[in-house]
Amino acid sequence: MKKISVNKFAISTFFCLISFLNITKADVSLPAIISNNMVLQQKIDANLWGWAKPDEQIEITPSWNNVTVRIRADKEGKWIAKVKTDKAGGPYIITFKGKNTIVLKDVYLGEVWFCSGQSNMEMKVSSSNDADSISKAATNPLIRMFTVKRATSLIPQEDVIGNWVVNSPSSVGNFSAVAYHYGNELASRLNIAIGLIHSSWGGTPAESWVSKDVLESDESFKPILNRYKQQIKKYETGDLNEAEKKIGDPRKYYKSPFLLYNAMLAPLLKYRIKGVIWYQGEANASRAYQYRKLFPSLIRSWRDEFKIGALPFYYVQIAPFRGLNPEIRETQFIALQTLDFVGMAVTSDIGECEDIHPKNKQDVGKRLSYIALNKNYGFKDIEYLSPMYSRYEIENNKIRVFFDTESKLLAKGGVLREFVIAGEDRVFHPAIAKVEGKTVVVYSENVEKPISVRFGWKNCPDMNLFNEAGLPASPFRTDTWKGITEGKY
Repeated sequence: MKKISVNKFAISTFFCLISFLNITKADVSLPAIISNNMVLQQKIDANLWGWAKPDEQIEITPSWNNVTVRIRADKEGKWIAKVKTDKAGGPYIITFKGKNTIVLKDVYLGEVWFCSGQSNMEMKVSSSNDADSISKAATNPLIRMFTVKRATSLIPQEDVIGNWVVNSPSSVGNFSAVAYHYGNELASRLNIAIGLIHSSWGGTPAESWVSKDVLESDESFKPILNRYKQQIKKYETGDLNEAEKKIGDPRKYYKSPFLLYNAMLAPLLKYRIKGVIWYQGEANASRAYQYRKLFPSLIRSWRDEFKIGALPFYYVQIAPFRGLNPEIRETQFIALQTLDFVGMAVTSDIGECEDIHPKNKQDVGKRLSYIALNKNYGFKDIEYLSPMYSRYEIENNKIRVFFDTESKLLAKGGVLREFVIAGEDRVFHPAIAKVEGKTVVVYSENVEKPISVRFGWKNCPDMNLFNEAGLPASPFRTDTWKGITEGKY
């Protein structure tokens, strides 16, 4: 065994894992993600990697083409090989031969998606709506599911704990509901294997899921790191309030910056994927303006680290909830307007004002899948775009709001709700709003010269603007007046 130099802060909780990952292994071994039942991304150069004796030659032979790839382990016993994958199909076997031989069975080629976020992504099928009927119907064995066990680490790790599970009535209940419904929709449309890698943790802010380097690269993120350093100092001196005592050591706390990135993302970055689905933002709502930079930084950094510059990144706009301000939803809307290869599933109609964890995860997963099916898999007949605010024009005492939408707008229930309008005094009044094609005309007798319109601009609005495809409109505002989270870091 090598001697391991452990950072003074990497205390005993991490010692076993760090020691294991730094052992020079005599036998060929593989990370948890490369195992029986896995799905590899089709039609690419897939990465396969592991450990062996230093300078040992490893032969890798996949049964889909029977072409043997030979690679040598480096001086630390690490190796990585690129193996060409064919079009979707299976089952296959992959043979790894060195001093010992490993044969992986029931391997499929298909589409692989990484599924991450906080508690609404983590919520299991068994905890969501219609759990029993969904479980009984989970009979497609081409859906393969890998759940990363919760872990934190001060330094990037090389492996995770988890295993690939074949979809079945007995296994699906323990998997992420959003990820499952997303994958199930893809599998039913594409008729190929779908691999879902689920790595999430409830209550976690976005800074937990990015590297320390990313946080150090931008001045606006320095308060995050400074808070973390102050928390460590207080812990070491014992100067803690009751809430801080419950948290314990910040260097093991799951909400601390970069710890989940190190333990639950970094070990998987070599695994080739098609794209990402993401459901997070609640934990950053009180700092929504900061999230305007943090969220795009997360997306860009993941693209760099997965080495896929055009990595599809599809995310859920946070549903209405009494404790979440509308600025977090606006931040997610802004990301949609400013980033390439992203998509946003709007959930303004399926939130629960008294529950931050709405149980309807079927529609969330399906709406995410509509984006991928249309943008990545050629199903142009599937409408995926919720009505999105585009621009406005002032027409005398009215404001006409234009929307990006593939089909016309409609008001469910007859009369549009949740539109307000303001003049130069910036006092908003309830407005009359009427649909005209792909626009909405807004006015109020109390506002003679309007300059701004807002829609759904409160914590838990009751919105009823949809398009003809049944997709709800995203809340918005036409002004850029100072928000309640501006300046909060």
